[in-house]
Amino acid sequence: MTFTQLRTFALVAELGSLRAAAAALGVSEPAVSAAIAALRADLGDALFVRAGSGISLTPGGRALAGRARELVRLADRTRRDVVRAASSSGALRILAAGACAEHLRRLLAAFEERTPGCAVEVRVGGSDVAAGLADDLYDIALGPWPLPLPGQQLESVPFLRYRRVVVAAPGVRFGSARWLAGPGGFDPGSAEARWASGLPEPPVPEAVDCEAAALDAARAGRGVVLALAHLVTGDLRRGTLVRLPVEGTPVEGMWWATVPGQGRATGPARALQRFLTTPDATTALLARSRRSGRPRPTVRVELWS
Repeated sequence: MTFTQLRTFALVAELGSLRAAAAALGVSEPAVSAAIAALRADLGDALFVRAGSGISLTPGGRALAGRARELVRLADRTRRDVVRAASSSGALRILAAGACAEHLRRLLAAFEERTPGCAVEVRVGGSDVAAGLADDLYDIALGPWPLPLPGQQLESVPFLRYRRVVVAAPGVRFGSARWLAGPGGFDPGSAEARWASGLPEPPVPEAVDCEAAALDAARAGRGVVLALAHLVTGDLRRGTLVRLPVEGTPVEGMWWATVPGQGRATGPARALQRFLTTPDATTALLARSRRSGRPRPTVRVELWS
């Protein structure tokens, strides 16, 4: 039994055909057949039988498919770890929910000052957080608490409890106004998404460049926003925005910092997770910054889904 044979079988089991596995591996179909034949002879099991236009795994094939996927993931993760260690990049790959990402600039700047030599990369968005952590696509996730995959262990630490209220300019008619939000809308799994789904007519927010832009549009009378309460206290006091008594509000939520469990978390990810629970981190998250145009993050931001 070789690693190449296991990778080949894992793809056959996932894609449901030898031809699709061959195309994914960039090899010929006879080469895939030969790898599967060698596994069958080694294990004494047919592994799968043809069923209609696809295949049906035997009990032994199902057991091997699960283990093969684990080994392939482990090998890929090991390869990335070796490359990262050899390059001495010290990169920290962060996945941030859309609503959370906008408020990380000051926080990550403070973290980088404490952790010299750590290059921070932020990806914004993505709903399959647990799978991304399992596949080592990033080191830490910031935002709503993620639901683990079956058998997966994640370590989540809360770092900010927040409250959101519905606001609009004085005189805006709630029933006919547009809902506005940052580019992430209502992040999947968030308190905002649960609140919206529980309403008789769930709002579908129109995404704009950032939450700050959504608030600017609301101040100009162009819509309503489910805003972070601490960001609109001044507007409510001055009367440039008013709070609307919408069912189920205020919405209270929590942001979590999640890393892989079972000792798989990287040192920089652990360091950021610890820093997020400090008063300095909370101060940076809650700070209001003067905005001119679009926000300028201090880290590379990649939008993905």
